[in-house]
Amino acid sequence: MDFFICLQTLSAIVVFIYVSKILNWVWFRPRNLEKRLRQQGFTGNSYRILFGDMKDMRLMSKEATSKPISFSHDFSHRIIPIFHYALKKYGENCFVWFGPSPAIVVMNTEIVREILSKSNVFHKLPSRPFVRLMSKGLVTLEADRWAKHRRLINPAFHVHKLEHMVPLFYLSCDDMLSKWDEIVGNEGSFEVDVWPHLQTLTSDVISRTAFGSSYLEGRKIFELQQELAQHIALANRSVYIPGYRFLPTKMNQRVKEIMKEVKSSLLDIISRRMKAMEAGEASKEDLLGLLLESNSKEIKQHGNKHGMSMDEVIEECKLFYFAGHETTASLLVWTMVLLSKHTDWQTRARDEVLQVFNNGESGYQQLNNLKIVGMILHEVLRLYPPAVMLLRRTITEVRLGNVSVPEGVQLMLPLILLHHDPKIWGDDAKEFNPERFRDGVPKVAQGTGRLSYFPFSWGPRICIAQNFAMLEAKIAVAMILKHYSFELSPSYSHAPHRVVTVQPQHGAHLILNKL
Repeated sequence: MDFFICLQTLSAIVVFIYVSKILNWVWFRPRNLEKRLRQQGFTGNSYRILFGDMKDMRLMSKEATSKPISFSHDFSHRIIPIFHYALKKYGENCFVWFGPSPAIVVMNTEIVREILSKSNVFHKLPSRPFVRLMSKGLVTLEADRWAKHRRLINPAFHVHKLEHMVPLFYLSCDDMLSKWDEIVGNEGSFEVDVWPHLQTLTSDVISRTAFGSSYLEGRKIFELQQELAQHIALANRSVYIPGYRFLPTKMNQRVKEIMKEVKSSLLDIISRRMKAMEAGEASKEDLLGLLLESNSKEIKQHGNKHGMSMDEVIEECKLFYFAGHETTASLLVWTMVLLSKHTDWQTRARDEVLQVFNNGESGYQQLNNLKIVGMILHEVLRLYPPAVMLLRRTITEVRLGNVSVPEGVQLMLPLILLHHDPKIWGDDAKEFNPERFRDGVPKVAQGTGRLSYFPFSWGPRICIAQNFAMLEAKIAVAMILKHYSFELSPSYSHAPHRVVTVQPQHGAHLILNKL
């Protein structure tokens, strides 16, 4: 009898502990954070148990994306409607609720700079389990693990390594242009939705530059990763419930199948490459070969704990796709859309390309002479940043400006709002004007310490592959301009929306004219 009484007592204690934790998570902690934020002068909707503003977010997003908009670069209300609403109703010192977690919207550029410069104080948000399925690589790591991975991956993106990848960029562009030639045919002009073609282009570039001769296997991995991204985007629209991913739902089962197939394919490619290296074959000048070479040297010099495990290498290969494909495809599609609308800039860019490419394909050094193309790409990144917002969190109570932010509060850094801010860029902030980048990326803010343009993030965690992405985009735009002129089709619908990056919801239907 005493045994059962003890067992019941123990069970009651365990239940009490878990119930207390749940109540603290869904009620007491959020209410305490809300009280402290309001004391600091922040305003926002009152906390609603468990869901916060999530239901409003879903309804606003559904309404915002229900129909296209007129051709305008003022579309933040369509991309981040909850923040657009909060700023309009409560002003810049506002917060919104992601379930039980409050998030401050940071519009002060000096504070943005401070947050991004102190990666040891302001960490990235812990990814939801579904998001971590895409990759647990460099982008999600913190502290020592992040530093180790950054050090090992960095050699693969060195400038002199990128020079060797230029022919692969051209090869992928040639494949896409050949398909366009088939579509256009003898008529010389045809309507094409260029969005799926540009997605295929950037996936082929990543496949070739990451896996070299194994790029066809890499393409299959990309297709699986793309499907996984769709499932993750769907899951992110709901409140996170711990343990939900283990339920035997149709989506969860499909996610597990994708994960298993991706890991198996990558393991096979990596294992073959490692065996070849052990047999004395020269390291290939692709991202995988450079990463394995860097990792091997580190392990030989300092031991296994200073290198990456096989699982870590797999995660970084997955990240090559996730980060390298979506962002560049987004940049390219909006570049073509904007040049279709602003044909004067299309003509100026083409004249420059024909001058630089007068003797065929240009090498790495000659591509630096594409000044106008570079100006255009930066202006597109300003108006249509692939990632519209950066997310950070406080890991301890911290002072920001004249307020004290409690531990656990999320910090939302809205690139798209800062990139479109007339106080920073002038009255033409929401207009396409590449001239503002004539002297390179300008110091648009007059005061020191301010930050207003950061499409690749900034500070210690600035995107390691930004030079790779800009080089790829320059070559793609140059090759397209050399072979085609293009204009908006009457069937084009302007509908920027966010999946992982900012994408054209209804495609990008353009009229291609063979030159």
